[in-house]
Amino acid sequence: MRSGAAVWLVGLGSLSTLAGCGTPLKTFPSQEEFASTVTYSRLFDATAAQTCEAARRALLSQGYLISTAREDLVEGRKSFQPEPESHLQMEIRVVCAPDSPDGQVSLGFVTALQDHYALKKSNNSASLGVGALGSVSLPFSASNDSMVKVASRTISSDVFYERFFDLVKRYLGVSEPVDDPR
Repeated sequence: MRSGAAVWLVGLGSLSTLAGCGTPLKTFPSQEEFASTVTYSRLFDATAAQTCEAARRALLSQGYLISTAREDLVEGRKSFQPEPESHLQMEIRVVCAPDSPDGQVSLGFVTALQDHYALKKSNNSASLGVGALGSVSLPFSASNDSMVKVASRTISSDVFYERFFDLVKRYLGVSEPVDDPR
């Protein structure tokens, strides 16, 4: 019994040694700094609902398809094809929150996420099996093409967000609903 326990412990030690020889997990430094809030947010002299309506109009003016439009949230998406075998998709999310007791000042938080897709091709071949003769492989020139997500990143450009906030400010002056004279 004692030698069986020794064999078990030696085996356990061997397994832990083998596990340690595997490929180490790749580690990345922290990507978040929590430094400036200026890049992703702005104060607006408007209610949260007015700010989100202006953001919706700003996105629409640039060709974004609006997937969500509420008084406190707007989400829009736009597709780009910079090269024949590449596709980019930009998603912008705007969260509007009151920032004063009377609700007449709001904070707009904006983030833009860009996904990059690439065309991936896979060739197909066919095999034909005949009992007495064996199998014959016949190549043919068919392939499946599919777009595969290869990258995703949050836009962090101050200039990008500054332009967006300027456009939102322009639409704040016209975000009030027009009365129907009928």
